[in-house]
Amino acid sequence: MSASLPPERVRVTGAATALIEELRAQHGPLLFHQSGGCCDGSSPMCYPQDDFIVGDRDVLLGEVAGAPFYMSPSQYEYWKHTQLTLDVVPGQGGMFSLDNGTGTRFHIRSRLFTDDEVAALQAAGRF
Repeated sequence: MSASLPPERVRVTGAATALIEELRAQHGPLLFHQSGGCCDGSSPMCYPQDDFIVGDRDVLLGEVAGAPFYMSPSQYEYWKHTQLTLDVVPGQGGMFSLDNGTGTRFHIRSRLFTDDEVAALQAAGRF
């Protein structure tokens, strides 16, 4: 990463990309939302773009395999110091998430940004 370019806030693994492409073929354009809270809300949820209304204050973190990834403002405040990686693991997806019933579910891995990365995000007005 160049000192002048901010890091990506959200990334995606090859396994997650494959599942996204499979779901997109079935459902059309997708989006992700992570709201926080308990139960399904603490997992990244995948929806058809036309079936989910993004809140006025939701934060767009970036795109994963061509799908926008949003986070609720309260969750963003908690996670803004981290880079997220969307992955898949065996299991059952959230009740309303499109990964439900696939035998895998979307999963977030994270790492803290370095001081230099935070400075680059701040300089770009993205922190």
